[in-house]
Amino acid sequence: MEHILLILIATITISTIINVFLKKFDIPTVIGYIFTGLITMQIFDFGLHSQETLSHLAEFGIVFLMFTIGLEFSIGHMKSMKREVFVYGALQVLLSGFVFTFISHHFFNLEVKSAIVIGFALALSSTAIVLKVLNEKNQIHSGYGRVAVGILIFQDLAVIPMLLMISIFTSDNSSVSELLISTLVSAIVVFLILFFIGKFFIESFFDWVISSNSEEIFLGAVMLTVIASSVVAELFGFSFSLGAFIAGMTIAETKFRYKIEADLVPFRDILLGVFFVTIGMQIDPTIVIKYGFVILGLLFAIMLIKAVIMFSYLRYFVQNRTAIKSSLALMQVGEFALAIFALAFSNGLISSDVNQIMIMTVVLSMVLTPFILNNIKSIANIMFKEPTKLRDRAIKSTGYQNHIIICGYGPIGKRLAKKFKEKNLLYVILEHDIKLVDSAIENGEKSIFLANAAQKSVLEHFNVKNSLAVIVAISNEHQIRLICENINSFDANINTIVKVKNDSEAESIKDLNIKHIVNSRDIITNILVQKALECKLD
Repeated sequence: MEHILLILIATITISTIINVFLKKFDIPTVIGYIFTGLITMQIFDFGLHSQETLSHLAEFGIVFLMFTIGLEFSIGHMKSMKREVFVYGALQVLLSGFVFTFISHHFFNLEVKSAIVIGFALALSSTAIVLKVLNEKNQIHSGYGRVAVGILIFQDLAVIPMLLMISIFTSDNSSVSELLISTLVSAIVVFLILFFIGKFFIESFFDWVISSNSEEIFLGAVMLTVIASSVVAELFGFSFSLGAFIAGMTIAETKFRYKIEADLVPFRDILLGVFFVTIGMQIDPTIVIKYGFVILGLLFAIMLIKAVIMFSYLRYFVQNRTAIKSSLALMQVGEFALAIFALAFSNGLISSDVNQIMIMTVVLSMVLTPFILNNIKSIANIMFKEPTKLRDRAIKSTGYQNHIIICGYGPIGKRLAKKFKEKNLLYVILEHDIKLVDSAIENGEKSIFLANAAQKSVLEHFNVKNSLAVIVAISNEHQIRLICENINSFDANINTIVKVKNDSEAESIKDLNIKHIVNSRDIITNILVQKALECKLD
């Protein structure tokens, strides 16, 4: 017991000292945790049992991370992200998996089964690191953040068939068809239990819990929900994190979403810290020394190939800068690859040396990731410059007074602009999607500007304080909240009109000084009632 306490004290001390030092240079805490694990492993003799215990504990860092991500993505949100998840994500996993499989088999002479396992494991990226850094930088709802999250969600789903693939390769008893059918049935059962049944149960459960008027009981109930959902998924052969993600999506449909998200963040970050410490513990300095050049060569090649593959197809779907940033954000290999390598090694699909080389390559790619993400804008500027032929006109304003600001140039923004133009009203459109800006300028729209209305400096530049009205006509709930907060910080009396889709979005901004909240669901309901009352029966 004293030995365990000594290790715990030493680990926390090392972590604190390293992270305080690194933060002075704006280096993410992820790196500090990884180095803490490496140093602690060299100082203390961890037994196999202790390492396994820490690994299981650390896994719940990812579980709580995926739960909080699930809170961000309700079923409605997932429907709006189907392209990012099921098109971009599927293309990334399949293209990268096949390319790495081909290289592993033909250039490194690995058996086909081993090459397939390694190839598709390398296709995965680090959910834990990417989402943590994106959250810290408030970039998770940016253009490239949305693409990255969509691909990461698909990758987490793809882990299931990858683990199933290892079972197929090493199974002597079950046929492939039996394994596939049992997995499909299990997936349906898990989804029914966690979403449909949970959806009807969870809100009543939290209503009952919150009646105790105790924050600690409420937090305990949240943890119970997360862990129970994870265990249900694991019992049916899926990952803990998938169960937590579905649980988060279920709660995202309830009124408790924001409270749970706020209460859980500190606990999640502590467990994520433990996860990164265990990653550092897997670094074997002797392997790095022995195969140093091989590992560095693989590291460079793998990250470059992944980035090139992603950029090659993403550029056909999104603007080039978004494609570059998304590719840079996901060019590393993720933590689930380590689990796949461990399972493949234990089943004899890869050798000990190959396993260690892969582990070192993966860990180093994860170490590099925060530095890439923190400098992603600068790197993107070096690698690619957006054309400015059309956009030069849209970047600068000439100064406005008594104007209407339209935030967003979607279908509603376009109609608003058309109506204001017909009435000879002075208006400006703020739109951050470059393709929409270019298209509008080509079609003769002279009042559109390439700008992100969620940035306070942009609103100040377009003289929001002296505007007649600000109309927020975008569909991203988090961006709506951020824009409204920024408007409110200038002057509480600014005439702000915000379009929301439902009561949940209206609830999220009700504490701000919004003059008019237009709920599209209520408007449609009122119109339908009016039309019904106008009907006359013969």
